[in-house]
Amino acid sequence: MNARLQDVWRRLPATGRELPPALLLLGASYVPALDAQGTRLGELPDRALDGWGAVVIALQCLPLAVRRRWPVACLALVSVGFALDQLRGYHTFAGAALAIALISGGAHVERHRRATVVGLTVAYVALAVALDARGGTEEAVGYVTFYLLVSAAWAAGAWLRHTRSVEAGRRQQVAERTRTAERTRLARELHDVVTHHVTAMVVQTEAARYRTSDPEGLDRTLEAVADTGRKAVADLRHLLDVLDPGHGPDQRTPAVGDVLDLVERTRRAGQPVEYVEEGVPSPTPSGAELTVYRVVQEALTNALKHAHGSATAVRVRHDHEEISVHVSTEGPATTPPAPGSGRGLVGLRERVAMLGGELRAEPRPDGFDVHARIPVDGAS
Repeated sequence: MNARLQDVWRRLPATGRELPPALLLLGASYVPALDAQGTRLGELPDRALDGWGAVVIALQCLPLAVRRRWPVACLALVSVGFALDQLRGYHTFAGAALAIALISGGAHVERHRRATVVGLTVAYVALAVALDARGGTEEAVGYVTFYLLVSAAWAAGAWLRHTRSVEAGRRQQVAERTRTAERTRLARELHDVVTHHVTAMVVQTEAARYRTSDPEGLDRTLEAVADTGRKAVADLRHLLDVLDPGHGPDQRTPAVGDVLDLVERTRRAGQPVEYVEEGVPSPTPSGAELTVYRVVQEALTNALKHAHGSATAVRVRHDHEEISVHVSTEGPATTPPAPGSGRGLVGLRERVAMLGGELRAEPRPDGFDVHARIPVDGAS
């Protein structure tokens, strides 16, 4: 029940939420025990409440209902009511509304803040002169002290405004960093999924041009291209499903067991690949297994692009603490190196580093090596 009432309260407009406190202050102003608690500025003689007194109380209290929506109008009306309260000598408890209006004004006035402060100061000087002209006995130090008090109320509201602004800026920075990290992650996933398959399809298609005299070989090559294309579409559809907010937990995260399928597709693209796996992989796929898959995928993609036809060895070793990956490509490139953005290796280093691991990509005179060490605990 309390949760339901809180939800209804939060859904109310600002005016609806501020009206009850305004009415509470209005009612308190008629409580006899609070008669002596009103603000006394100018030291004019007290006057008993009359019809005009009721108007003055309402003028000070009711505008508080719009103190967030129209803070300047609220402050102006409450100030006029306070001035009338002091000039006529009612000295009601409703005078406390001035402090509330000043705090709210300092917090919510958006435009012409300096002009508002100057206008209030001029109005206060005029009130002090008018009180003195009506026979007030307040000394100058009393007027100055009261001015400092109301200025402190405005300053408190300004401090609240500044605090909210700083917090909003911090939340915006966090949101920006989160969006940037998410865009980077999506770019890395798209690169890993698209680059490998498209590279394999390009290599297979190039090879098909030289098999026109071998119908059976051409048919096998074109079938491999079709299989790779279907795999690319399936992986892209899976990635889009993951991006869908209504998508459930990801059940198709590549695991180490899928590396063999990756190796087989690379072999069909014309790359001789030797695959060795040592140890027992974890029965429950985790971030470490996905990272292993991406490391092998990127290394084989680079082998296809830069050393098509050269012998490549993939070794994956499991133990209780980490998974190590070593992909070695032998021999010089048989085709001109394909241009690359470097995004793949950079993204892999970031991915591995997030799990507390290490990735090294090292060229050799007769080939290229990729070493990765991925802690299992870092992915849990």
